[in-house]
Amino acid sequence: MTFTAEQEELLAVTNTDVDATIRTVENNADTIFTWDYEKGARAGLNKLYEKAKGAQWDGERDLDWSIEVDQEEMVRLNGIPNRESLLELGVDITGTSFESWGEKEWLELELQSSIWALSQFMHGEQGALVCTAKIVETVPWIDAKYYAATQVMDEARHVEVFSKYLDTKTDGWYPVNSHLQALLDDIITDNRWDMTYLGMQVMVEGLALAAFGNMMNQTHDPLLRQLLRYVMSDEARHVAFGVLSLQEYYGELTEAELLERQEFAYDAALRMRDRFQRQEIWERFGIDVKEAIRTFSAQDPNEDPFQQLLFAKIVPNCKKLGLLDANDGWLRKRFETMHVIQFEDHIDTEAEYELLDAISG
Repeated sequence: MTFTAEQEELLAVTNTDVDATIRTVENNADTIFTWDYEKGARAGLNKLYEKAKGAQWDGERDLDWSIEVDQEEMVRLNGIPNRESLLELGVDITGTSFESWGEKEWLELELQSSIWALSQFMHGEQGALVCTAKIVETVPWIDAKYYAATQVMDEARHVEVFSKYLDTKTDGWYPVNSHLQALLDDIITDNRWDMTYLGMQVMVEGLALAAFGNMMNQTHDPLLRQLLRYVMSDEARHVAFGVLSLQEYYGELTEAELLERQEFAYDAALRMRDRFQRQEIWERFGIDVKEAIRTFSAQDPNEDPFQQLLFAKIVPNCKKLGLLDANDGWLRKRFETMHVIQFEDHIDTEAEYELLDAISG
């Protein structure tokens, strides 16, 4: 495959402070107080807040950490790749660095891929923790502040359980992916409160919800399945919070202001798609990143069905917010080039959450 100039630029981004334990990002937003304490003025947000108060769970008490997890066995249950199975998927490793690999190397690749994915989940959850704390500070409505405060607790719990799983059930974790870090930095540094919502609640959390569901469906580990099920129950509520909050606000914006949001959403989509190229893993194996991507991406990354499916939650939510078709369909055209527009008529997360809530209630 031939890399576009855009892809070349994205692939050139690397994590330059992998050994650092502290990262400082400038927060340019104003802290907003409101003296309007009327609870329930925004009924949808109030309903989410009331639901969130009763949906808190304890990562120590409610997850069975006594379960022994054999990571190699989990990989074997899903099947270890080999030259023949890869050929069936349209991947030819002839003449590449992978041609000499045996079962040991493929097993280790699958193990590291799982740890890498869980590591990025953990880092993303810390990003959500920081961003939701920022929403408490910057959103002007008391109902939104109340709900966002419950999400801060949710995100702290998510970071806690992913960290504990990686520390106690695997051999360690990977540093934050450079594209994910850059996206988190942009979300935090933007001074507009709604961009924190759009970047984190709609884009990052929306993709995470799809990724968690995919991992939960594939894993044979009962502890990880239980962990992901709890986390997903929170995440659906979080994305619904973002859509519900922004829908009212975006209806008041000009076309020029909406274009800025469309451009931000598209840039976030590209970064999230390309972070799944697993650069950090290839570097650990001593394999050139471009060679690995060329080998395993038999077609354009826009044609990758797994990467496409990750946007199943994002596209309908952007449509509900009016971002797809504003400015003569600017974002619609970009999502068409990414081959993810087919998800536009999927149920949006706010409606999906209300449906599930009605069924469970």
